[in-house]
Order: sequence, then structure tokens, then C-alpha cells
Amino acid sequence: MNAGRPQLAGTFGAVSSTHWLPSAAAMSVLEQGGNAFDAVAAAGFVLQVVEPHYNGLGGDVPIVSYQASTGRVQVVCGQGPTPQAATTEAITKLGLDQIPGSGLLPAVVPGAFGAWMRLLAEHGTLPLDRILDHAIGYAEHGFPLLTSTADAIEVLAPLFASEWTESARVYLPNGRPPAAGSRFRNPALAGTYQRLLREAKAAGGDREAQIAAAERAFYQGFVAEAVDAFVPRTEVLDSTGRRHKGLLTGQDMADWRATVEDSVSLTYRGYEVHKPGIWSQSPVFLQQLALLEGFDLGRMDLDSAEYVHTVAECAKLAFADREAWYGDPDHSDIPLTTLLSPAYTAERRALLEAKAAGTLRPGSPDGRTPHIPAQVAQEPTEALEHWERQIRNGLPTVVKATAARNDTCTVVVADRFGNMVAAVPSGGWLKSSPVVPGTGISLGTRAQTMTLEPGHPNSFGPGRRPRTTLSPSLVLKDGRPVLAFGTPGGDRQDQWTLGFFLAVADFGHDLQTATETLAFHTDHFASSFTPHESRPKTLVVEETVDPEVVEQLRTRGHEVELAPAYTLGKVCAVGHDPDQDLLLAAASPRGRQTYAIAR
Repeated sequence: MNAGRPQLAGTFGAVSSTHWLPSAAAMSVLEQGGNAFDAVAAAGFVLQVVEPHYNGLGGDVPIVSYQASTGRVQVVCGQGPTPQAATTEAITKLGLDQIPGSGLLPAVVPGAFGAWMRLLAEHGTLPLDRILDHAIGYAEHGFPLLTSTADAIEVLAPLFASEWTESARVYLPNGRPPAAGSRFRNPALAGTYQRLLREAKAAGGDREAQIAAAERAFYQGFVAEAVDAFVPRTEVLDSTGRRHKGLLTGQDMADWRATVEDSVSLTYRGYEVHKPGIWSQSPVFLQQLALLEGFDLGRMDLDSAEYVHTVAECAKLAFADREAWYGDPDHSDIPLTTLLSPAYTAERRALLEAKAAGTLRPGSPDGRTPHIPAQVAQEPTEALEHWERQIRNGLPTVVKATAARNDTCTVVVADRFGNMVAAVPSGGWLKSSPVVPGTGISLGTRAQTMTLEPGHPNSFGPGRRPRTTLSPSLVLKDGRPVLAFGTPGGDRQDQWTLGFFLAVADFGHDLQTATETLAFHTDHFASSFTPHESRPKTLVVEETVDPEVVEQLRTRGHEVELAPAYTLGKVCAVGHDPDQDLLLAAASPRGRQTYAIAR
């Protein structure tokens, strides 16, 4: 399988993202003398403008980075927590048995802006206006609208026009859905960026003082005030088919700040792989690697039934543990060390069989009894309008009759100074919740991933981080950064990026070729997003797979579903070749919009 793109190489900088304009913005910032931290933040803000169906200023982002001056890998947690009013009773007294996937009830503190500000304050070098200029320019003067964005707006137009009227003011210029490829402007969002920048500059000429002032303006100033005036005081239609107020207040925003923490890591075939913590699904990537360490993948053919079966069955075991054990470690005692330990992994690996597993089998770390929350059955939706069916599904964009759902964004950057950063922004998409009046901002609805069952690590409760699917990766070898990568894709991120990484680590592919290898995933476990569907034994494989391999997989008990060619994932990657001292960049051809730059 080869789409023919070259791996890019240079000595100055390397960038890859899910859209060509953020990639160009990141390289522009590097050319202005900025470092990887400046560049990745600039790209992150542009992503909020040009991919509003996948992320926004009201969303969230985890960022994993290597700083050359300290030699440390760190994670900035931009996953905002639930409001203080977020109790089980607050939901059940409304007659609901689960948290809606859209509207205001599942809204959490928007963490993306605080995360970018924390990253810039501690590691950036350029003034804030140089970081925000690109996003402001595209929001104010326009950009070519993606077909996928236009599709989402067209489907949701009746909802916007009749219920989410502030969203209509932003996304229905002249009262009509904009055409794909048309020049789309978002003056409301541009105004918010501009005001944040004005308040930053009012703090004086010091860069860090400006960043702190912008952060205050967002979390304690005019943005928080707009949220407080709207969310807890306004009933809006959501995925339940009813109107509800939200729980988020301005005080919830004022009480929060993005945190910096150590990464979670595991060594695999000499590669030291770093991920965000267990408040995200990220450690599931490491659990899969730990299981796969016991197999000689290199002797298998990369597209063979043996390889696909082995990887998929390891994914089932790792994700079963995610369902039982992952959540906010600040509120639960989570046995992460045991989950990644060799002894526990060996016990789990022994469960793999030649036949596909048909049940979800979480483990018992430290002898604990696992529990997977029950999923509430959904009412049939056939009689609903198309837009009503869409908002009942908590995924970011319009859900079509295909397995190829490439939601969320990614940006990765490496610079000539030796820094490397990976970020996966998401949340606050145009389908998640109505635009907060006067801001151009939709809020993230990540609380939909939580359970109302008490006692689970991912239980709904005040001030808790919902378990996010967002999962950037950074890899060291011999103590030096060699690779950073990510992909859109919700629950499937840590399967699609796993295939990419194995192609590099076990099969020796260059970064670009690795993004183009056969992609597949299992939907064996419940989706993090409403309606939390699962499809036990289902294995989705791109249709470029050899038909004989499909038959072999079916013989092994997999229910194989073929996806259109080049549709699963949009892996973006940068790297460093220490032997040649070259920076590398690659972007998956899937989606026809990912873009890598190296110079």
C-alpha cells in the first residue's frame, strides 16, 4: 500500500497537521524566530478557525513535549474538569439516565486556551500577537471552507435556525449554509481573539505579563462572564430532544488552571514512548505495546491476517482495561503502575487465542475486581429529523454510513533547537453546543464520556476530568527525541497511531510510508461518545486489504467490515534522524488535507 508521498526532510524545522493552513502558520512562526512551542500554539489557534466542526476555542487539548534545554518530557493537561454543580443528582432529577452528548449539560471548563497559554508562558519566546495573528487573520478575512465543514453546517442548519440562533448568526451567513470551498469568515470569533489580545497588551510590554492577562480575560474576564450569563441561565435543545440549562459557571472557569505533569512512558524495542496520563485514554497505547512486546511482529507480514489478528486482540484487552480502570487519578486510586507492569501484562497476554475474542475481558490489577459501567439502551431514532439524529451522536461531525470517522485535529512540530511537541486539539466543535452569545465560541461536551454509576474512576462528579480520547505521542531513543505523532479519530486514535508506530519500530518504514500502511481497528468496546455503542468482534479494515487476508480473519472469528480505501485516520508525524541530523515530516494522504512541511 503506497500513496506515493515522500518523507520530507530538512534542517530548520518540521511541521505536520490535519490542515494545510495551520501547518503553514506554524512554519511561518518558526521562520520569524519562534521555537516549536510558539509554532504549535499558533497552529492550534488556526485549527480552531479552519476546522470548527472538529475543535474550537471552547474545547480542550493535551500537549506532550520535549524541551531541549532541560531534556525533559512534560504534558500540559488542557482537559477542563466538570463544573462544581456536576452531581449525579443534577442529571437524574431531570429524568435522564445518562449525560447528553450535546447541548449545555455536558459542558466542561474549556481547557484549550489555558493549556496554550501555559505552554507559551513556560516555553515560548515570541509575543502573543505573533502567535494569534494567523488565527485572527483567517477568522476576520476568511478561509476556504472544507467540504466536511460545509456538510456539517448544512445538516445542522435547521437546528441553528430554529433553536441555536447564535450558532446561526456565526455559521449561516445571510441565513444560508455556506458552500464548500467558499471564503468563510467568522467575525465573532475574530472579535474574541482581538479582545483577548487587546487586554493582553494593556498589561504592558512584558511577554509573560501579556500571556497572564490574556488568560485572566478568558477565565475571569469577558469570556467567563459571557459563559456565566448564558450557560446556567438559558435552556437549549440538546440530544435528549428537550431543553436544559447547563451547569458550568464563570466561577468554575476562574477556579481552574491548566496543569503541567510528567508523562507516562514505556520502553518498546529500544524506543521510549511518552503519553499523557490516565485521565486520558493515552496509556492504552502503552498497554498495547506491552502486550505486543511478547510477539515477534517483525517476522509477520505487515498486512497479514496473523499480524492484524494479533494487534486487534491486544487492543481488545487494553481497551477493556480502559473501560474498567481509566479516569481522573486526582479523584480515584487507579493502579496504573500495575497495568503497565511485566507480570500483569504476561497474565493478560496469555489470554490471546487463535480465535477472535467475543467478550470484553478487563483484568484484575492487584487483585481488584474490575467493573465496566452498563450502557443505557437508546430509543430508536428512525422517526427523527436528520439533524436530530446527528446531535444524538456525540461525535464531532456529521455521522455518515461509513466506518471512516476522522474527527478531531492534530499538530506536531520539531525545531532546529531540538524541541519537539505533539498536540491533539478537540472539543468545542460547532455540533457540540450552541455558540455562547457575543463570543463565537461553542463549549466542549466531554462530560458525555463519563458514567453516572458511582465509584467508577470515570464517574460524573464535581471538578473531575472526563476521560478524554485525545492522545498525542512523543518518542525518545537514547535519550533524544526522534518522533512525535497523533491522529484524529476519537476512540480509534490509539489503534491507528499504533499501526503507524509499529510500521516504524518493527518494520523499519520511514515516517511517510508508515502513515500509508493498511489501517484497521476494532469496535469491540463501547464508544466514549453518546450513544456509547459497541460492536463486539467487529474488525474494520480498509478495502485495500488482500481478499485472502479477509477470509483468514473471518475464519478466525472476526466480523470483518471493509472501509473505503484511505479513510481510517490522518496520522501526522515529525521526527529527527540523529545519524544524519535531519528533521523529518510526514502526513497521511487520508482525508486529502493533512499537510507536512520541512525546510
